Amino acid sequence: MVGMSLRTRYRSVVVDGLSIFYREAGAPDAPVLLLLHGFPSSSRMFEPLLGRLADRFRLIAPDYPGFGHSDAPDPRSFPYTFDRIAATMASFAAAVGVERYLLYVQDYGGPVGFRMALADPGRPRGLIVQNAVAHDTGLGPLWATRRAFWQDRAAHEAAVRENVLSLAAIRTRHVGNDPEPERYDPDLWTDEHAFLSRPGEIEIQLDLMYDYRTNVASYPTWQEWLRRTQPPLLVVWGRHDTSFEVTEPAAYQSDVPGAEVHLLDGGHFVLDTRADEVATLVRTFGGRVLEAG
Repeated sequence: MVGMSLRTRYRSVVVDGLSIFYREAGAPDAPVLLLLHGFPSSSRMFEPLLGRLADRFRLIAPDYPGFGHSDAPDPRSFPYTFDRIAATMASFAAAVGVERYLLYVQDYGGPVGFRMALADPGRPRGLIVQNAVAHDTGLGPLWATRRAFWQDRAAHEAAVRENVLSLAAIRTRHVGNDPEPERYDPDLWTDEHAFLSRPGEIEIQLDLMYDYRTNVASYPTWQEWLRRTQPPLLVVWGRHDTSFEVTEPAAYQSDVPGAEVHLLDGGHFVLDTRADEVATLVRTFGGRVLEAG
């Protein structure tokens, strides 16, 4: 039977005037694993890890503003940029009493997490990257439509809606080119499509997709930080991802030669099908980082 301290709790805290929802599991005094989700997901994507790692870590997984169960203010009053979300997540960490943490980032969590790490480099004890890009070469062919969108938003917005926000596109983001699509629960993409169908949500997500161009411009800065600081780094990568290139893990290892890299038989959201493997890798990596101080 799972102890009370290990069960997942579902909470909210007010941060910068916004209600930020988060999932938490593990003992309050355990080392913190801060989990930053991707698009178009939420903290829900980390449920498989919460149940598997709560005996070792205090896992905290927030929803960004405009995602999941957090407040979604009108884009006319709240700028949906990665700078703003990273600042809100930094304030969130302070609000829940977290000073140092292992930082786990996936997809959008990458640009949010790199901003947090560079703004306050003393807080992350190590970095875990799951299908999140920090090199331009890591963006696959599907990004051609989004690159055109960054150049001319009005002319390419309709194409982005279809390329990124349709139910078919959301399914592809999960399954990718995995030869075993029957392993994926259809609720994964139907639930996310329902989220994107909420009133005002498309406008929020289009603003963030347009701002993604600032991440690409920041890649050289993030790479320089990786090369200079050589943080403890674990890369777990779903090889069947069609959004991000399978060459990206090697690019991380080029920046941080001591990085631990694992290619897994999963998609963009590798926890969909390989949660046991990822949990084992995180447990081992985290233990080694914590032992090293």
